[in-house]
Amino acid sequence: MARVVVDVMLKPEILDPQGQAIVGACDRLGFKGVAQVRQGKRFEVEVDGEVDDAKLADVRRLAETLLANPVIEDFELRVE
Repeated sequence: MARVVVDVMLKPEILDPQGQAIVGACDRLGFKGVAQVRQGKRFEVEVDGEVDDAKLADVRRLAETLLANPVIEDFELRVE
């Protein structure tokens, strides 16, 4: 079995209120010097056998269709 990791992040031009809230909490909790936080999601997709181009394309379609909103989010795939 192989694992493909899909990291999903808001596009840079999209405001990230959760990230802004984390920055505010960092200061209150004593973590100084944290200027920005962007919150995202990580998905681990296990596939049967080795990851070839066809399986990677399937996971990419899965990410585009179900895991990420391509209007406001970018995603990256990597095989582990």
